[in-house]
Amino acid sequence: MRSELVEAAQAGDQRALDQLVAESLPLVYNIVGRALDGHADVDDVVQETMLRVVHGLRWLREPGSYRSWLVAISLRRVRDRGQDRRAALARQGRLDDATEIADPGADFADLTVVRLGLSGQRKEVAEATRWLDAGDRQLLSLWWLEAAGELTRAELATALELSMPHAAVRVQRMKAQLDAARAVVRALNAVPRCPELAALTTGWEGRPGSVWRKRLARHTRECPVCAAHWEGLVPADRLLVGLALVPLPLGFAVATATLKTAAVTGWLAKLAVLVSKPVVAVAAGATVVAGGATVAFHAVNEPAVRGDAVFAAAPPSTTPAPTAASPTPRLSPTGAAPPSRRAAAPRYGSVVDRVEPAPAKLTPPRALPARASGTVAVTGDPVMEHRGDTVVLKGRGYVRVRYQISYWTRAGGMVMPTWTGLKGKLFHVASGGLRRMDDNKPTAPARHTWMGEPGTGYTVLPAGAQQFWQNEFFHLDGEVSLTNQERGADYNMVVAAMTRQQVVDDVSAPPPSDPAASGWVRYGVVRDTGDDGAPVPQYLTREATIDPARVPQASRV
Repeated sequence: MRSELVEAAQAGDQRALDQLVAESLPLVYNIVGRALDGHADVDDVVQETMLRVVHGLRWLREPGSYRSWLVAISLRRVRDRGQDRRAALARQGRLDDATEIADPGADFADLTVVRLGLSGQRKEVAEATRWLDAGDRQLLSLWWLEAAGELTRAELATALELSMPHAAVRVQRMKAQLDAARAVVRALNAVPRCPELAALTTGWEGRPGSVWRKRLARHTRECPVCAAHWEGLVPADRLLVGLALVPLPLGFAVATATLKTAAVTGWLAKLAVLVSKPVVAVAAGATVVAGGATVAFHAVNEPAVRGDAVFAAAPPSTTPAPTAASPTPRLSPTGAAPPSRRAAAPRYGSVVDRVEPAPAKLTPPRALPARASGTVAVTGDPVMEHRGDTVVLKGRGYVRVRYQISYWTRAGGMVMPTWTGLKGKLFHVASGGLRRMDDNKPTAPARHTWMGEPGTGYTVLPAGAQQFWQNEFFHLDGEVSLTNQERGADYNMVVAAMTRQQVVDDVSAPPPSDPAASGWVRYGVVRDTGDDGAPVPQYLTREATIDPARVPQASRV
């Protein structure tokens, strides 16, 4: 959720508000649905959350903190609903019934398994969530999204109103309870079931809960038969990497709905009518009357799969490539063509990297234009292996970023590295390293690439992201920070200052006598045009204070 989208919605831009609500609903639905485990109140809590968001948007001081604010409101409404329910039951003298009662048709664990097609240990994790208590389910609803790459740890901690270290302790405790629940799920699903376990569950009504989880988990630890169910548990955060959000129910996913009682009813109609009025008027307390207003929501027909397939679809950049052709002359007010003049110089940042097909393997690159070069200082550890690792580059000259994709350690959706705090100019001038990372490895079976292979899974780029090569080359004239954003797939980067000749030698390396033995697949490619029309990398911003994990793909510098 981009800061500029939030700012536009705050300023009264109706289309921006519609889009912001559409982008927020899936996140809110997944947080509330998992925190309440599919309780019948889920729809009401989602409605209340979104109404509060629309009402309060005007007073959000920092648009960049919108996601943290949204998550905090969602969790607060979950807690408020639990307190309201316990209070109501206490007044009725039914405190023993204060446990959450799930809607039989909306069990969120089942929805997760069915809609995302989970199997194996991923399915066990989803089923194990039923056994957590309310507090751990609330934490799980955020941590699940963090593990899947949808939230950052900072956003999780902010929503819980905890410090980062305290949040880490809470998460570790919750994960321990989740692993215990996974062992219980395995033991109960075993055929034949352990005789001692069968006897222990004689008085169990069959409804998962934290009390029975503790009893059954204790048995699985002490029983020689059931102890085997603790073995081979893959860490849950590895299993959740790259998972999509559970798709919205059909009622949420209305596309350009005309708000008439016959077409849209219930809370969605209320929300749609509310959103269809300018946010400033809503915040001021204006009365909104239903009628023929129209609001655009994103249609959701099929889940957007991440990780093992592709990221949610997003259109590639439509920025045109630079061209040497002269612009079409415009007529003057008198109808005559204006005098001939030189084409305007390209504007820096007008061309941004975008998705592209692989070039012909045996076509040598064109000449690399010469740019003014001196030295580039690299501050920080140039071997960037972990999330948050950052280097600061300063000076004038060429830089190489070399990628290693550790798909054998953790495959799934990749969160791309980001460039922040740019002062001056940064260009993406060439790509090389003998291969694109999605090339098939020489002599290896089909679909064995540097991005993954069938036996281990694949690292998958976000929709619209340009496929990177082994070596990516940049020219810097100024200062910029590069941050590893590893949250899904495991990847490393090594940063080094280079000379122009080293860049030329890399991308122009011809096929050796035995290309397969050396890993040679293709010539490199030169991207530099020698002027400001050369492409800039994606995920680049001049902002220095922005959360590096929130840099938009479409760079605007």
